[in-house]
Amino acid sequence: MTLNYLNKLASQILTMSSLLGGFSITIAANFLISDLNTKYSNRVFKVSVLAACFFIISILASAGIVMKTTEGYPFPLKNSDFSLIRTISGLSFLFGILSLIFMIGMSGWIKSKKLGIYTTIIGVLTFILILIMITT
Repeated sequence: MTLNYLNKLASQILTMSSLLGGFSITIAANFLISDLNTKYSNRVFKVSVLAACFFIISILASAGIVMKTTEGYPFPLKNSDFSLIRTISGLSFLFGILSLIFMIGMSGWIKSKKLGIYTTIIGVLTFILILIMITT
């Protein structure tokens, strides 16, 4: 993987993590100020906080990659210098996505059993499609 490609990839992950992290933080803030105090609303709140934290980690790791792979960085670099930070960024992004899917799947249960079944099915289908995209 060239440093230029790594820079572009990290920039994309940085952008997606920023948007999805902001979405997760917004959900968490709404639950924090709401009067809901049910088992399901507490779970959705906890998972949205978890997603936000994973995306923040991904943002900071990706920003580090972008800074170091941008032309003009004063120190010499090679691909092996990025193995740990790439792993942290990628795993944090993946776990953030999984947390977001779980949050979507759980959200319907706050309203009703019927809506809960629907959102769970949508969450499972989304997870399966993501697995298919990752493995092909």
